[in-house]
Amino acid sequence: MTQFNSPNMLHYLDTLLKYGNYTKAAKSLYISQPYLTQLIQRTEKELAIEIINRQNSPLQLTEAGQLYYQYLSSLETEQATFRKTIAKYSAVKQTVIRIGVLSSLGTYLLPLFLPQYLTAHPQIKVELYEDIPTNNEQKILAGDLDLLIGQNPETISPKLTSYHRGPHGYNAIIPAFSHLYQPDRLLLEPNTVPIKTLLQEKLILTTRGSAIRRQVDYLAHKYKIQPTITLESNNIFTIVNLAKRGLGLTFLPESVQITPQPGIAPNFNIYPLPLDLLSLNYFIAHPADKTLRPAEKELIQTFLEQLTAALN
Repeated sequence: MTQFNSPNMLHYLDTLLKYGNYTKAAKSLYISQPYLTQLIQRTEKELAIEIINRQNSPLQLTEAGQLYYQYLSSLETEQATFRKTIAKYSAVKQTVIRIGVLSSLGTYLLPLFLPQYLTAHPQIKVELYEDIPTNNEQKILAGDLDLLIGQNPETISPKLTSYHRGPHGYNAIIPAFSHLYQPDRLLLEPNTVPIKTLLQEKLILTTRGSAIRRQVDYLAHKYKIQPTITLESNNIFTIVNLAKRGLGLTFLPESVQITPQPGIAPNFNIYPLPLDLLSLNYFIAHPADKTLRPAEKELIQTFLEQLTAALN
């Protein structure tokens, strides 16, 4: 009898679906093709279902096979959660720091400081929890996170203590379809386009709850504008790439550099916005009543030092 809930089964199915046939999958797994075939057949017999649709080429999962695959995936997630939970009872103590951050924000900020920190502290294990700011704030207040990285600390709970390095600005990314677009120019002069005019364009924005979205919504309310939002996304880089391709105007932190393709005239403008209209302030925070461990203090210090170096 096979172990249909064996962790290996998910790996076998992933490889089989990747290569689309038993021969190539078995070769990649360093097992024989007959063994892999028989393993799948025994599992199907044990579960009394067909997992693989053999009528298709490349091989695909049947509807029942998809349910089985989801079951194996959920087991893997549960096992990973269990390992994280049980680790604190291990005889071999390892310092784990749980950090919450928005995925797209982490794409920019984490490489600035995390490699240096982990190189200096190889005994530290960092666990990332990539979620929207409101969810991560709930997690850190519930004790499920140690540190929170975000933008604009004035918007977070007073129960959190934050550290930051001062505000910097945003740029508007103006696509070629806009009547504001100026051909053959990448950077526009500051203070030449009113914010009200920008907000009346077709917009691509981050989802509600993000630091920039709160500011944009506030400005739209202030100027009594009902914005036309073409698309929303949690990922700022998705938004920027779509704006560059003409889907709508958007706003990007000045710390995130974008350049047109070499040798090709830019099909978008970059317009610097005044700090008093739109700004951000990267921060790292912890619960106000938390006694920081030495490793956490050093991580915060590394974050601040590297952020200062990157933004100056």
